Amino acid sequence: MSKNRITPRSEDFAAWYQDVIAQADMAEPAEVVKGCMVIKPHGYAVWEKIQAALDKRFKATGHKNAYFPMLIPESFLKREAEHVEGFSPELAVVTIAGGEELEERYVLRPTSETIIGHFFAKWIQSWRDLPLLINQWANVIRWEKRTRLFLRTTEFLWQEGHTAHATEEEARQEARRMLEVYADVAENVMGMPVVKGLKTRTEKFAGAEKSYSIEAMMQNGLALQAGTSHELGQNFGRAFDVKFQNQAGQLDYVWQTSWGVSTRLIGGLIMTHSDDKGLVLPPNLTPLQAVVIPIYRKDTDREAIVNRAHQAAAALHNAGVTVEVDDREGFTPGNKFFHWEQRGIPVTVELGPRDLEQGVVVVKRRDTGGKEAVAQDSAGGYVTGLLERMQGEMFARARQRLKDNTVVANSFEEVREILEPVSAERGGGKFVMAHLKDDPATDAKIKALKATVRCIPLTDEYDGPGKCIVTVETVPQRVVIAKAY
Repeated sequence: MSKNRITPRSEDFAAWYQDVIAQADMAEPAEVVKGCMVIKPHGYAVWEKIQAALDKRFKATGHKNAYFPMLIPESFLKREAEHVEGFSPELAVVTIAGGEELEERYVLRPTSETIIGHFFAKWIQSWRDLPLLINQWANVIRWEKRTRLFLRTTEFLWQEGHTAHATEEEARQEARRMLEVYADVAENVMGMPVVKGLKTRTEKFAGAEKSYSIEAMMQNGLALQAGTSHELGQNFGRAFDVKFQNQAGQLDYVWQTSWGVSTRLIGGLIMTHSDDKGLVLPPNLTPLQAVVIPIYRKDTDREAIVNRAHQAAAALHNAGVTVEVDDREGFTPGNKFFHWEQRGIPVTVELGPRDLEQGVVVVKRRDTGGKEAVAQDSAGGYVTGLLERMQGEMFARARQRLKDNTVVANSFEEVREILEPVSAERGGGKFVMAHLKDDPATDAKIKALKATVRCIPLTDEYDGPGKCIVTVETVPQRVVIAKAY
C-alpha cells in the first residue's frame, strides 16, 4: 500500500480494513510477539469509551468489578470436561517459572469460569450471599493460528461477567438481561444494529447449558459475533463444589452465568461505519467530537484567527461538545483536514479570514461530507444538534443495510446459492433466514458451506414454524445463517 492510500472496499475489503486501522493510527501488529497487537492511543481511547458505556450499565444493574489471577492451575480446567475440551487447542501453558519446572502447570487465562468458581466456593455459603454479581476487566490469551487486528488476536482485552444465583430462573433472567445491555451499547452507543439470539447446541460456549449472542452485519455482509451471554446451569457449581444453604435449609449448587465482550467491538465499529476515506466514528463513541481548524495565509492574520478559533472551541465545549483546536505550526489546512478525516472525528469546524469577517464558521460532518456555514454565536447549539442527528442517521443507515441484506431461503440449495458468491475480500454476504433443526448434524451441513448458524433469533419476525431444510422435520422458526469473522 502506498502512503496515505486506502484500498477501496470494492477492491479488497480485508485490505481496506487493515488500511483504515493503519491510517487512523489505531493499532499495529506486535511483530515480536506472535499474533498480538499494540493498541495505539487513538484505538485505546475508543476502547475506553466502550468500557465506560458498559461499566456504567454494569454498575447500574448491581455488578461490582473485581480482578482474578491470569495464571490458572491446569487442574482447574480439567474439572469441567466440556470446558477443557472446548478450549484445549487455544491454551498457552506455563511449565517453567523462576528457573524451575513447575509441579503443576499454569494456563494463561483463556476465560475465568474455573478460577472464579474456586473463589465463589469460598465466598458463598447461604442464600443470603446470593446473587453474587461480579465483573472483571482483563486480558485473555487464546493461541490463534490466523489473526486479524481487533477481530482475532492471541491476546485481547475484554470484560467477563460472572454471577451466581439461587435458582435457574434467576440465572436465566440474568443472562438475558446482560444480552440486552450488550445490545443497548451496540445500537445506541456504537450505532451498530444487532440480531439477538440463542446459539445452537453446536455453537454454544463450552460448558454452558445455553448461550446467547448479538450478531452484527458488517458492510461486506459477513457476520460478527459482537457479544455472548451464557447460562452455565450448575455445571461449574458442581465442578467446584459451589454450594449454598437455601431458604428451606437444604444444600444446593448455585446456578451461574458468564458473559463477555472484547476489543473485537472496535473491529465491528470500523466495518460498520467507515468508508474509503478512512475511519468514521459515531459521535457517542469518539474520544473527540469536533476539531476547530484555523485557516490563514499571512502571519498578520494568524493571531486574530487562532484567538477566534479558541473562542469557538470554548463555546462548543460549553455546549457539551468534546473539542480541540488544531493550531499546529508546519501543517497546511489540507494536511489537518486529512489527518482528522482519517481518524474519523465526526465534525471539523473551519474558520478563515472571510469567515471571521462574515461572523460564521464552516461546519463539515465526517460521515456524509456535508458542509454548512453557521453563525459563530450559534455554532454550539448547531453542532450539538448535528452530532445527535449524525448518531441517529449512522445507525439508521446500518440498520437499513442489515434489512436489505437479510433474505429468506426455503431449501438447502437456496442457501448454497446465496452464500457461494460470498468473499471476505469482495463482500456480497447475506444473513440467510431458513428453517433448520438445532442439531449437530444440520450444523455440520451448514459448515460444509463455510458458513455457520449465527443464532436462533429471540423474536420471530418471519413466518413461524416450518420444515427444516435438511431433515424436513417441523421446527419452531427460522435461524440466521451467514459467513462470519
